[in-house]
Parts: sequence; C-alpha cells; structure tokens
Amino acid sequence: MPVKPARLHPFRPRSLGLLQSYSRQRLIADIGAGLTVGIVALPLAIAFAIASGVKPEQGIFTAIIAGFLISALGGSSVQVGGPAGAFIVIVYGIVQRYGLANLLIATILSGGLLLLMGALKLGVLVRYIPVSIVIGFTNGIAVLIGLSQLKDFFGLKITQMPADFFSQIAVLSAHWRQTQIWAPLVGAACIAVVVLWPKTYEMQRDAPSLRGRMQRWMAQLPGTVIALVGATAATYWLSLPIETIGSRFGGIPQALPSFALPDFSWATVKLLLIPTLTITLLGAIESLLCARVADNLSEQPRHDPNQELMAQGIANIVTPFFGGIPATGAIARTVTNVRAGATSPVAGMVHALSLLIIILLAAPLAAHIPLAALAGILLVVAWKMGEWHEFARLRQFSLPYRTILLGTFVLTVVFDLTVAVEVGLLLACLFFIFRMSQLFTVEPLQMPGQPVDAHIMKLYGSLFFGAVGKVENLAEQLPAACRCVVLDMHLLISIDTSGLDALLQLQRTLTRQQRRLVLCGMQSQVASLVRRGGLAASVGAAGIHADLQAWLGSAKPSPL
Repeated sequence: MPVKPARLHPFRPRSLGLLQSYSRQRLIADIGAGLTVGIVALPLAIAFAIASGVKPEQGIFTAIIAGFLISALGGSSVQVGGPAGAFIVIVYGIVQRYGLANLLIATILSGGLLLLMGALKLGVLVRYIPVSIVIGFTNGIAVLIGLSQLKDFFGLKITQMPADFFSQIAVLSAHWRQTQIWAPLVGAACIAVVVLWPKTYEMQRDAPSLRGRMQRWMAQLPGTVIALVGATAATYWLSLPIETIGSRFGGIPQALPSFALPDFSWATVKLLLIPTLTITLLGAIESLLCARVADNLSEQPRHDPNQELMAQGIANIVTPFFGGIPATGAIARTVTNVRAGATSPVAGMVHALSLLIIILLAAPLAAHIPLAALAGILLVVAWKMGEWHEFARLRQFSLPYRTILLGTFVLTVVFDLTVAVEVGLLLACLFFIFRMSQLFTVEPLQMPGQPVDAHIMKLYGSLFFGAVGKVENLAEQLPAACRCVVLDMHLLISIDTSGLDALLQLQRTLTRQQRRLVLCGMQSQVASLVRRGGLAASVGAAGIHADLQAWLGSAKPSPL
C-alpha cells in the first residue's frame, strides 16, 4: 500500500471566520477592548525596547506591525502579540554581541523557522516541554530583567551595561555610590502606583452620580498608564534632574516606520544560528503558553497552535524590515484584552491601529518620559512574570523536578536561555529514562502444574534501552535444574530494538546452556518486533504461545 505524503497545515487565520457570525455588538466590544489594550501596550512597548538595548520607537513599531499581523493571521481569537518581557534579556545579549543589524537578520530567520514549524504541524511539540523547565527559565529571565533595570532605577551613570549576570553585578557594585536621589524616588512611586492602583475593586455599577461614573472610569485605567503619565508630568513641571527618553534618545519620531533592507550575507547567517534558535524557541513557547492562558480565560474557541506559529513567523519576518524587534504573544496584554471584553481578533487589530494613531499624534510628549519610571514599571513586570511561589513548593515535589527547575533557573541566569533549555531537556530525558527503567520489572512466577524443570518469569512495563540490564543477566540467575525459561509477556506493553537485542542475546545464551526459551502472551507491538527481528524464527513455533495456559497444556518434559 503506497504511503501518502504528509500534508502541510492549511493556512486558515481565525479572523476569516468573522465573515460568518460577526455582529455590531461584537464590533463595539472589540473596539473598546482594543483601545484599552493599546493604552496598556504603549508604555510596555517603550520600556521593553529600551531595556532590550534598542530605540523606544522600535518597540512601538513592533507592537503596531507585529501586533496587527499576529491578530489578523493567528489562530487565537483574543491573543495580542508584540514585544514581550521574556525577550528583553535575549535581545539585549544579541545586540551587545552581534549588533542591531544582525538582530534583525536573526529575527527574520527565526520568523521563517516559526512559519515552517506551523506549516509542518509542530505546534503540538511545544506542549511536551516539561513545566519545570518553563518555570525555571521564566523565573531566570525575570531575575535578569529586574537586574537590568537597576541602572535606570537608581539613575546610575553607566555608559554600557554588559550582557552577562556576573559582569552586571560587578558594574552595578562599582557605581552604586552614583545613585541620584530623584530617580529611585520616581521609580518607587511608579511601583507603588502600578501595584496599588484600584483597577479591580468592587464599586456600585449603577451609581448615578458624576463621582460614581468617574470612579468606575478611572478604575478601568491600567496602573502603568497612570504611573507613566504622573511621572512624566512631575518630571516636566518640576524639572527633575533625571534622565528621560528625550535626553538619551532624542525623543520618538512622529512618523510611520520606513522600509529598509538589513545587510544580509551567508557568512553572517552561520554566526547567527544560536541567536536564531533562541528567538525561535522562546517565541514558540511564549506564544503558545499565552494562547493557552487566553483559552482558559475566554469563552471563545480554543486556539490553533500551528496557525498561531505561522502568524508569529510572518510577523517576525515582516517586522524587522521596519526596524522592529522579535515579537510573540504577550500575556499581560492578552489578559487585559480578554477582561476588557474582546470577542475576536479585531480587538488585537484595533490595539495596533490605536498605537499608530497615538504615535502620529502624541509622539513629542514621549520625550519627557523619565527612564526611572519605565524601570519601575519593568520591575513590576519582572516580579509578576516570575512564579516565585514554586520555589517555596519545591519540597513537595520529587528530586528530578527540583533538579530540573533549579538547574534551568541557574543556567538561565548565569549562562543563557538556550543552554538552560538544552540542559533542562537533557536532564528531563535522563530522569524519564531512569523512571521508566524502574517501572520495568522481571519477577519469578509459579503456576499450578508447572513442570519442575521450567522457570517462569513475568515481564512488566516497557523493555527499552534503559531497562535491558534487567534481562541481560537472567541466564546467570537460573537454578541448575532449569531446562526451560518461560517469559510471560502479557503485561509487557512495548519493546524497542535494544530490548529485542537483549532477548536475542538471552536466547543465544540459553541455547549454549542447552536450555529453551518460550514466549507467552505477547501483545501486538511486541509480537510484531519479535517476528521482524528474527527472535520468533529462532525460538520456533513451539516456543511461542498465546498465554501461559496454552503453554502448560502443551508442556512436556524437556528432551534436553
């Protein structure tokens, strides 16, 4: 029978379904949600870009272009894409080591890989990454984000922060006496506003007074916006002596991003293999984890992981041509989108368009934003990003779980995400192999009417390369009177070629010792490999039985 070639995943954006069941009420809800998310996204896009070592407008352009494409072409109804906090450490390290032009090339290449992953239906593979690895590198990235913001939070005059952990500690320790009192005061005030702003408390929904309506409206504004506006106003009106976007970057251009081709060469591509894989891996994990969070919060249909990867890929291919940085699903903006009442990808597209309008109308005002305020906001983002309670719960879990989580966390902080995930996956595989090998057992079994010269062994579990040691020494453990070894295999759920080779070696050893091997109760997968591997022919028809009872019925004193 000819093998059918594997089909690629069809390109079917979730937004295409709107043509069938979209209504005016849903449009109004999506516009409201999109405007809300756009307000939330503005300070975050600026902060993420500056923390990543690029210009603030690059974060805004990424939120506009990638945010629109991810919503328009993605497989989720409510996910919002754009620059993400998880990318800060990765992007900063790439910019410091390879330069901005190479970051853009690595982003384009990673977009191609994400698009290919989605087309090949590999989105489901991301779900197989152990949760201990995800928690480990997420907490590690949160620590690095927080550490990277201390320079601006305390107003330290450091020309260039290094990319690695210990060098950052050394530089911060050498400059801590340069702390400017106004910077940490502004940063701490922003932290307090973001944390304490009453945006979720209970209020009278039907309060008719003007004050009640104002309270309801104010409570819906995100704390990040209130903190940013307040800090900017205080810095401008009080002429505070702290660094701003204008003093460091000259402000944000009041214009659309221009199309430009980054310098490209195959020699450069070879050097960017690790950065490309890092962006791809983190982008895939973050986007699909974010989509799963959105599924749990929203009543909309569950996301299509492969379509989501294809949309992420297209966004990361297009955005760098306009100076953008890597983009993925953004959990904070997605949660805001869901809670604001979004019902379709239109909300995400409106969020991108609202950012575009803001940048065209109010870009000059951004020059007065203090960097200490952005640092305070990012410190809150880093704190919320980490799952710190998992450290307190470690004693409740097994040694493998603790080792993988802590190992991934430390390696993320000390080295980088790629090394952390690679080592974490290796440890997870080793622990899994050890666990599975422990589940495989070989136990002696006694049956009524069993011949005295027969020795019955029951195999349980999966006989694979990690468990073959329990079979290899069976021949040496047999009593001297044994002339027939019977393996009861009805509880053997699977076998691989290493397990088959161990059984073949056992058969050869028993033949040299003038003993017979009998196989009973093989399941379909085991029987198929035993037949194809030659063991069935080696033991002969008399050596294979449907079960132990069938063997007992045909058992005769061994002629050997």
